[in-house]
Amino acid sequence: MGKFWSVFFMLTAVIAVAVSWLSAGWGWWFPGDGYAHSTIGKRIDALFYMIMAIVTLTFIVTQAVLGYVLWRGATIKPEDKVLFSHGSHGLEVIWTIVPSAVLLFIALIQMDVWAQFRIKGSIKDQHGNLVKPEPIAELTARQFEWRIRYPANGKPLNPKPQPDDIYSVNELHVPSGRPVEVTLRTDDVQHAFFVPELRIKQDAVASLKIPVWFDALENRDYEMLCAELCGWGHYKMKAKLVAQPDIEFEAWKERTSVEQFEDGFRKPADQ
Repeated sequence: MGKFWSVFFMLTAVIAVAVSWLSAGWGWWFPGDGYAHSTIGKRIDALFYMIMAIVTLTFIVTQAVLGYVLWRGATIKPEDKVLFSHGSHGLEVIWTIVPSAVLLFIALIQMDVWAQFRIKGSIKDQHGNLVKPEPIAELTARQFEWRIRYPANGKPLNPKPQPDDIYSVNELHVPSGRPVEVTLRTDDVQHAFFVPELRIKQDAVASLKIPVWFDALENRDYEMLCAELCGWGHYKMKAKLVAQPDIEFEAWKERTSVEQFEDGFRKPADQ
């Protein structure tokens, strides 16, 4: 029976590693065809893969040791001398220092990525240049929708709503290929702005206006979700982020502004 468990644990480890290795090709991986569609997202993915490599190596080594111990225990002969041990001070030091060093390494190497995600002076574009993103919209979460406010064409985003501001619901338009900033707030409970394919996630907290910056590297629609259980209608807060070239973004704003302020009245000359 001991041999069975030895083989079982070693075979389980092999299957787990093999399935994980093949899962990307089967579509069992990250959203977004398995890769991030933003600059910061690519760096976040790189950190994930580094940590996964460390964890995988640790998993393989520990499972191999476990399999050896089980096999050795199952094949020991009755006449073999038993070795008693009260522990090893050297081993205790090793498996305390090594994990601590690994965790310290991860903590230090991720600092630049975290700074790029949360510190304005560290924001970089896809070419590695420091940039100051333009605030383009205010995103207000509420039960159970996303309401977006844009400034009129040619004007900066004002913290206070203006008469000529442009509004949309559950559809955030942004220019693609460069970092942009949105101001995140909530009208009621806590929500969370989440665009899985961009690897962007930020809680919206009552009474706070939180800047969120990102770039969308491709011209396409992205799924935009609320990642906080915010009430019975949480499931309805499924929206989309539309990334488009600057000229199309400005044209969309102009068209939306005309539709928004259209009162249906036509002058006689226009009829």
